[in-house]
Amino acid sequence: MIKAENLVKTFVKNEKRNKKTEFNAVDSISLEVGDGEIVGILGPNGAGKTTLLRMLSSLMKPTSGSVTITLGEGKEILKDQIELRRHIGYHSGNTKLYGRLSTREMLSMFGTIYGLTDEVIGERIGSISKVLSMDEFIDNRIEKLSTGQTQRAAIARCLIHDPEIYIFDEPTLGLDIISSAAITKFMKGEKDRGRTVIYSTHYMEEAEYLCDRIVMINRGHIITDLTPEELKKETGTTNMRDAFNAIVEREELKNEE
Repeated sequence: MIKAENLVKTFVKNEKRNKKTEFNAVDSISLEVGDGEIVGILGPNGAGKTTLLRMLSSLMKPTSGSVTITLGEGKEILKDQIELRRHIGYHSGNTKLYGRLSTREMLSMFGTIYGLTDEVIGERIGSISKVLSMDEFIDNRIEKLSTGQTQRAAIARCLIHDPEIYIFDEPTLGLDIISSAAITKFMKGEKDRGRTVIYSTHYMEEAEYLCDRIVMINRGHIITDLTPEELKKETGTTNMRDAFNAIVEREELKNEE
């Protein structure tokens, strides 16, 4: 389980005439995601989604607030940052891969970094390759892969250590149907294994299909935290796209008042 309490991330931006002002990209967000749950983080561009995910994954230190991760039935609380990252698989579209390596070579390298034995690495690579349908290109250089194949390779890198928590920032952005289906099927499978999955997306239909809950944020604040069905009921709509637009429009009207 992952729990965020009153997370704030403050940045400084340059205005005209070298004037600097502070703003909160994430402003007092509290959130809890349990084992065996998929939670979607939705919001307009610039809402604070990526900043939130980076803090949840321990890659970015919050200005204030805290993130707590507990594991197993005994609810072991992890505090050490290095140890935390051993239990998290984080994916971002900005992640750079080693182009001259094959996907298999890259996964072997990361498996070694995580301290896995050669036997375990081989087993994990075989399993991941099947789950993400990578058998046909796993031994090709990454620099020669298509966009969808490269995205699957990037996600595979996050899986080699079999983490309990997955945090994905738009994992299916710009992918073909086959690659997108492989990734959504994977997330469903990890939920069934009792894993925690948090991911952001702009694809409303995908979020409706995958997510147990939808957390919508705007201007650094959570504006809804409901199931897809509850969101549609609240907005009087029949699909997530219309529900999303209705909620964003409602929030913009509030901000104009």
